[in-house]
Amino acid sequence: MSLKSTFIRFLTWWNGQTFNTQFWTWRHGKKVGEDEQGNVFYQTADGKRRWVIYNGEAEASRISPEWHGWLHHTWDQPPTKEPLPHRAWEEPHLPNLTGTARAYLPEGSLYRADPVRRRDYESWKPE
Repeated sequence: MSLKSTFIRFLTWWNGQTFNTQFWTWRHGKKVGEDEQGNVFYQTADGKRRWVIYNGEAEASRISPEWHGWLHHTWDQPPTKEPLPHRAWEEPHLPNLTGTARAYLPEGSLYRADPVRRRDYESWKPE
């Protein structure tokens, strides 16, 4: 690890875990599981504190609903022990895509490649 990456890791939390978080996890954390994106989930021995170490950018929307519910004490058992039932119509979880090429652009959005022209509106033109 270079000096620059060590310095960045020491000061920033959005580039992965800091040394303090790594030390806390090593000292008090018990690994509970890992999701399909490589995020690792931990809890203390008494189960009162739960946290995630992100694989890459720390973006909360990358966590699936199953793990989100466990992190926030909605249910006691993690998805590795008690998976949630999925319906046939459910889509797979996606992170927030705002600002990416895959972002949702509704009909009429100025950012669409095929903007729809409104017929019920005439723009004002000065005389």
